[in-house]
Amino acid sequence: FLSQVDSANAGRVLASDAAVFLKKSGLTDLVLGKIWDLADTDGKGILNKQEFFVALRLVACAQNGLDVSLSSLNLPVPPPRFTDTGSPLLLSGTASSDLPWAVKLEDKVKYDSIFDSLNPVNGLLSGDKVKPVLLNSKLPVDILGRVWELSDIDRDGMLDRDEFAVAMFLVYCALEKEPVPMSLPAALVPPSKRKPLSVPGAMPLIPSSTKESHQSLPPVGILAAKTPLTQ
Repeated sequence: FLSQVDSANAGRVLASDAAVFLKKSGLTDLVLGKIWDLADTDGKGILNKQEFFVALRLVACAQNGLDVSLSSLNLPVPPPRFTDTGSPLLLSGTASSDLPWAVKLEDKVKYDSIFDSLNPVNGLLSGDKVKPVLLNSKLPVDILGRVWELSDIDRDGMLDRDEFAVAMFLVYCALEKEPVPMSLPAALVPPSKRKPLSVPGAMPLIPSSTKESHQSLPPVGILAAKTPLTQ
């Protein structure tokens, strides 16, 4: 992984290169920002070899539902996964479109009835309508924030019927004391939201032009920011 971001073998990784690479982990900008802050110990915007390894280890922790903190570094986790053709651990085998959806049919019927009772508009529920349902679970606000972030798959600030089912599924998992993952597992992505597999490497994972940057914040800006994230 280091040789992919440090092709010159300089023994250091710049913030811009690290940001592009770490985005391929599928983790949110919020989580990646936290990982960067922990790895870039002296805030210089560059990672040395050891710090880059810390970042990779924290990515692996996040992908396996563990806390992104230095105390997680010694926990046994599988190596991090990156969606990149050059990655030695490219996820292969079952196409994600073939995976059965983790939300069972009988649960989906239950979640749909809750969804309909909240008076969706054009098949969508706003955050204001979903919020009371989430708060009703009495789960910590940071967990509920992560549930919302994971279930709003198309990032439009609204939940459709399938996204709402994902949110409910995650809430019930959390109530059963199961950790809410840092990134949405492939099996939880609703079939309606799954993209057909294209030629590897053909789909740009990072916005290629600045016109898209208002939708997905440039990762460098987030990684370099040392201000505490309060949301």
